Amino acid sequence: MKPQSLLSSINPANEPDALASYERAEIDASTRGPVLLFFGSAVFWLLVGSVLGLLAAWKMTHPGLLDSLGFLTFGRIRPAHLNAVIYGWASSAGIGTGLWLMARLCRVPLMHSKLLVSAAVFWNLGVLVGVLGILAGDSRSIEWLEFPGYATPILFVAYACIGIWAVIMFRYRKPGHVYVSQWYLLAAFLWFPWMYATANILLVWQPIQGSAQGAVNWWFAHNVLGLWFVPIGLASAYYMIPKVIGRPIHSYYLAILGFWSLAVFYSWNGMHHLIGGPIPAWMISASVVASVMMFIPVVTVAINHHMTMRGHFDALQWSPTLRFTVFGAMAYTIVSLQGISMAIPSLNTLTHFTDYTIGHAHFGLYGFFSMMMFGAMYYIVPRLVGWEWPSATMIRWHFWLVASGVLLMVGALTIGGILQGLAQYDPTVSFRSSLDYATPFRWLRGISGFLLLAGHLVFATLFVQMLLKVGRRKEGPALFAAPADHKPEAAV
Repeated sequence: MKPQSLLSSINPANEPDALASYERAEIDASTRGPVLLFFGSAVFWLLVGSVLGLLAAWKMTHPGLLDSLGFLTFGRIRPAHLNAVIYGWASSAGIGTGLWLMARLCRVPLMHSKLLVSAAVFWNLGVLVGVLGILAGDSRSIEWLEFPGYATPILFVAYACIGIWAVIMFRYRKPGHVYVSQWYLLAAFLWFPWMYATANILLVWQPIQGSAQGAVNWWFAHNVLGLWFVPIGLASAYYMIPKVIGRPIHSYYLAILGFWSLAVFYSWNGMHHLIGGPIPAWMISASVVASVMMFIPVVTVAINHHMTMRGHFDALQWSPTLRFTVFGAMAYTIVSLQGISMAIPSLNTLTHFTDYTIGHAHFGLYGFFSMMMFGAMYYIVPRLVGWEWPSATMIRWHFWLVASGVLLMVGALTIGGILQGLAQYDPTVSFRSSLDYATPFRWLRGISGFLLLAGHLVFATLFVQMLLKVGRRKEGPALFAAPADHKPEAAV
């Protein structure tokens, strides 16, 4: 097979030639219930997490705010916010996107849909029990694993159903090339239960002793982002970008390099956050080296996405899906290069105990992954509901509110964190005084929370309108403007 024909064969943009319209419609109909259930619950948890996050942000400048209510103290709403966003919003949106993409790319209708509906119900039950448990004071105080012990088995059983389904779906796919997006999705669905079970065994059920707990905690917290959210986000980008602009990915072979280098190097990341801590030096050194080697998959993916988009950047003017996806792809490159720099010991000592690290984490989970999920949902939901988004103007408001909100938050935390770190370097400045340097920027962070909440309310309104099919049926998709040289996205 010639290289060009190989590239064409793995390109989702060529899917209509290989998959008849009625087959696509059958696949979408089979995924409608489970995917919309995951998406709907994701939107709910996005609003819950936004409110909790806004309260947590303002408590950084007003410590006594609502402290008369024990369940709204900072030590409870902060982990409740993080876990609602991680497991409620991000994971639910990622699972829903992964289900639809896997069914489309395997080219077979969804099998065992009742199993996935049950998984969605149990997953949200686990998140609800976990968040309420944290607010009740049962947090385990292990970052990204704060859910109390009675919530964890519910989540694990729910996810087992999803993981089993993914393997079955991939096993019975139609013959043909395996798409780039399928690699990332299958890997993510297999990696997450391994990480989640390992961390819970070593930290909760049969806890290891001493400083080794910190190493396991950071291994899990870092790899949930890099081996769970990153693969799903990149799978979405590798599907949506070629699909919208109607051309193949730039290089199949760059995609191979990007996938395997991510798989090899990212699992060693995380322990550079413990530089100076009481753990073996070789563990930190290995993590630093692996973090620097992440330059390979990051730059590879960035080149592949950029070269695929080259000559088609005008599509950002009219496609909501592409605008969110490209924003997320650019954020992935920036936040990954930022993370690589933070692993360098000389820079780590400046940023380690500051708001800079918090800004970095928010930019990864929100600026990259959440924006990818918004873009995917704008593409997927009309195909499931059989209805177009009611207002391009509201979509535009959603984009600019959340984009400006996350940039303001990350910018404020980054600048404030650097000033805070420089103050900590000064021996004449006490640690308590160094916090004052970040205070004005924490005010900006609080303002950014209002922008994000407003954007999420707009998105939730749009989503509910889609489910209820509010307004007149549109003849074509909701676009920001009329495409100049591109064919508009089809409804099905």
